[in-house]
Amino acid sequence: MKATGELRKEHEGIRIMLEILQTVAQKMVDGESVPRDEIDDIMEFLTIFVDTCHHGKEEEFLFPALESAGIARNNGPIGVMLHEHEQGRKFILNMKNSLGKFGSTKFNAPSFQQYVEEYVSLLNEHILKENNKLFPMAEKLFDADRDQELYKNFEELERERIGVGKHEAFHALMDKLSNKYKK
Repeated sequence: MKATGELRKEHEGIRIMLEILQTVAQKMVDGESVPRDEIDDIMEFLTIFVDTCHHGKEEEFLFPALESAGIARNNGPIGVMLHEHEQGRKFILNMKNSLGKFGSTKFNAPSFQQYVEEYVSLLNEHILKENNKLFPMAEKLFDADRDQELYKNFEELERERIGVGKHEAFHALMDKLSNKYKK
């Protein structure tokens, strides 16, 4: 299916950026220099690509479609996913707040790294749940027309929320940072 295939593909990119984030956080703890603009770019990726774009597609289109097909929101998989999205937003906010002190003597790299590790753990588990449980449910429930409608909605959200060319710019950023930081 195109809609869930698109989300899975985005998960691959998110995982790459999570690895980069962990490497950057470790370098900071080790006292190595990390350019502030690269850290800001990573935070933008997490905020715009992961939350606004990817989670937006799920929250505004996929989850309501699943709900209308009979999948429970409260006390069900959709509620769990929404709760985890909120937890992720809190971790991103904590990372950003911590980075506000970056470069000063008050910056606490181990604290930043802890937020990073909690966020990475949450997202990796979240991605596994979606890829292995939630998306297969959608693939069984949605016919080709519904899938195409979701995919079109995903594309429109991406154009409206992040703008034309921004998705490609995020991939270029990921490639650049992968070459520098990926293990």
